[in-house]
Parts: sequence; C-alpha cells; structure tokens
Amino acid sequence: MTKTKRIFPSLLSADFLRLGKEIEMVEKAGADGIHCDIMDGRFVPNITFGPLVVKKVREATKLPIDVHLMINNPENYIVEFIKSGADLVSVHFENNIHLNRTINLIKENGAQAGVAINPSTPVFLLENILEYVDFVLIMSVNPGFGGQKFIGNCYNKIRQLADLRNKNNHSFEVEIDGGINSENIKAVMEEGVDFAVAGASVFGAENPSEMLKKMKEIVTNL
Repeated sequence: MTKTKRIFPSLLSADFLRLGKEIEMVEKAGADGIHCDIMDGRFVPNITFGPLVVKKVREATKLPIDVHLMINNPENYIVEFIKSGADLVSVHFENNIHLNRTINLIKENGAQAGVAINPSTPVFLLENILEYVDFVLIMSVNPGFGGQKFIGNCYNKIRQLADLRNKNNHSFEVEIDGGINSENIKAVMEEGVDFAVAGASVFGAENPSEMLKKMKEIVTNL
C-alpha cells in the first residue's frame, strides 16, 4: 500500500507576532503537521525557541508536531519537549555520541524517533541505526537559517536511503528539510521522500495558503 505523501510547514519562516493565525492558516490549507526547528546557537549559528513555544503550538493545533533538535546535549531536553506536545523528535547524528540511547529515550516517552543528517554526512554512517528509528531527516541545506537553496546532491542520499530501506526491509520513513518548494517537491517525493518540510516557500509566498494548497495538490497523487 502506497504511503500518503505529506507536507509539514516550518514555523521558522512564520510570522511569530501572529503565530496562532499562521498555524490556523496552514491547517486549513491542508498541512499534515507542524515542523518546529529548535536551535541553541551552539550546534547551529542561530537561536530559535524552546518547549514553552512548542506547548503553545500544541494548544493551537491537533496536527502532529515535528520537533527537530539542532542543539547540543539533546538528551537533556527531549522529555520536556515531548511533554510540551512533540509527536516526532529528531536528533542529529553529528553530535550524538550515544545515539541508540537517545533514540530509545524518545521512544520510551511516547514520540516517534528520528535521526537527522547534515548535507555533508554520508548515508552509510547510519546503517547500524536504521532499524531502530521511525524516520530519517535529510537536511538539504546547511542547518541554522531558513530560506536557503536546495543542495542538489541530496537526491542521491534520498535514493541511497530508499535502497537501504528496501534491501533490509526497514520501516523508517524519509523526511527532507531545506529549500523545498513547488518546483522540486515532486522530484524529491518520487525519489523516496515520505514527508517534506516547507518553510520560506510557504510562509514567504504572496499567498501562503494557496501555495501550500498547490504543493499539496502536486504530491497528492504520487
């Protein structure tokens, strides 16, 4: 059975002065979930928000909340983010020494667990963790800021993950984040992505609601 392709708008590009209205808008336009980028100014060169904002997002929507932890020592904050309403939590391969333990911590607290990789991190390094994760998040820009252009070599990483999934009968999904727009979302989905994050392409559009509807229409029949 073919899985439904999904789009999670990223609040990193939303208007924080009217965050509740922004969430309501994308929900009405067909968003499948809400993506929250958590940055600490150390692992990545930007600072965003913490569990208190995620809690407010949870109060504003029943959609799945996807929390991407771009922070050092994520294991110290995972439980708090899940208690605040996170349904999916991803941590980075690059700064997680005890990745198995961190993945287990996420699952034990009731959320789906994902591992994220930066554009320069090769897929083969994940082979020993793939059977334990619910999803793999491919960063298709260097993390830290929204509005960047898609890095083209990520198509190959999508194909590699899809091949590993099929070869080893794994059940993980593939998520992609960075530079996703109406021009490339069909291509990444066809290569094997299950759900995509869209930030600036949606919230930065002249009509964000219509843009999200357009992107949803593109992926609906894939």
